[in-house]
Amino acid sequence: MANARSRRQVRLSRALGLALTPKAQRHFEKRPYRPGEHGRARRRSESDYAVRLKEKQRLRAQYGIREAQMRRAFEQARKEPGLTGESLVELLEMRLDALVLRAGFARTIAQARQTVVHRHVLVDGKLVDRPSFRVQPGQVIQIKPKSQTREPFQVAAAGEHQKVLPEVPSYLDVQIEKLRAELVRRPKRDEVPVTCDVQLVVEFYAR
Repeated sequence: MANARSRRQVRLSRALGLALTPKAQRHFEKRPYRPGEHGRARRRSESDYAVRLKEKQRLRAQYGIREAQMRRAFEQARKEPGLTGESLVELLEMRLDALVLRAGFARTIAQARQTVVHRHVLVDGKLVDRPSFRVQPGQVIQIKPKSQTREPFQVAAAGEHQKVLPEVPSYLDVQIEKLRAELVRRPKRDEVPVTCDVQLVVEFYAR
């Protein structure tokens, strides 16, 4: 099951033109073109709609969320002051599963979501099992003590995941050996390690 999911992520990475996991990064470096027999062929110019659709799919894939979740986040972002695209990324980044990944408690967004769903994560000392839970500045995320003795979390506590992930962003204060992280402030778009032209995403939903 895990291998099948990994293969899907590699294939999706090649289709979208960006690596979604550390394993996909290795494969993408070897074959930086679309999957399939025509993957190396020169692509015809894409329509404006196709360009915007792909950019939306790229953002959604990096957070591993469903279309309905993405659309809800967009509607929330529209109500916020400032640029809608930037607000959208900032709101997505405050999801619990995204912050579990950024802190280095998991290796991929799928693994981060599984960590939350399987009830290994505390927020301010209380168990939270919803990956979409929006963490607020000042709240503390921690792998619960009973779970910290398990091998996957011992690997995380040794900093092994952080070696293959982007550098921990400055809006997180992480004590990796304690598997503890605090969201010290709201993320800013230019600090969030996702690849996306947010204006194209806004144009897709606003059409």
